[in-house]
Amino acid sequence: MAPRPDRLSALMHHFHLQAEVFLAGPVCGQHRLDSPTAELHLLRRGRVTLAHEGAPPVTVDAPAAVFYPRPLAHQLHTDGEADLVCAHVRFGTADDNPLLRHLPARLVVPLADEPALGATLQLLFDEATARRCGHAGVVGRLTEVLLVQLLRHAIAARLVDAGLLAGLSDERLARALAALHADPGHAWTLERMAAAAGMSRARFADRFAATVGLPPGEYLTQWRLGLARTLLQRGQPVKQVAAEVGYGSASALARVFRHKQGTTPLRAASARPHQA
Repeated sequence: MAPRPDRLSALMHHFHLQAEVFLAGPVCGQHRLDSPTAELHLLRRGRVTLAHEGAPPVTVDAPAAVFYPRPLAHQLHTDGEADLVCAHVRFGTADDNPLLRHLPARLVVPLADEPALGATLQLLFDEATARRCGHAGVVGRLTEVLLVQLLRHAIAARLVDAGLLAGLSDERLARALAALHADPGHAWTLERMAAAAGMSRARFADRFAATVGLPPGEYLTQWRLGLARTLLQRGQPVKQVAAEVGYGSASALARVFRHKQGTTPLRAASARPHQA
């Protein structure tokens, strides 16, 4: 039997995850949060209500993780005193990283549903409150670990029913998605993607579009262009980036950018889409 594909490692490789804790410990009252990054709120004890425009507020009164994968102004209100860790999260941009692009505006995961999350949260709070030498770096790394565990749990528990996370929750589609993410420069065709999933072309195309929300070819193009923009922002030359993401030349990459986004690769990279 073939080994189970690693659904997250390629995304983690291409988009560096970084968490910066800005609040840890007892919190009281109401707070408005309007950060240009994604945010992760971790509740260990107490009662918290989170609200943002366009959705009903959610109240959490048991240990939980609440993840806002895209910048979104929201309010945090505590009923009495609550133990919280809140962090800014950078994991590529919402326009470039397909995982962030397809997540809901707010993801709430009770920690009782996943014991590993609770264990990491306990260690995180112990480190945050003890403030031993180097605690800021340790707290940041532990927050990153917890976020990866959160995404892993969301995939395993099928918490999202559409978009990339839903695709990664599907055993066969996950094989193809992991292959696309790991090797975007490969000469992918529908037949090769279907073969990676162990499915016929027609069945794969229908299931992919119904689950992920895009035809396989369109998803591949978006993945390549988002990755190209990320690599260009890191200073890699256009010719090198074109080869890495599956286009034969800088001019070929430029044609796709003009057709899909009405701009050039360098202008798209300098535009800096919404940070997450």
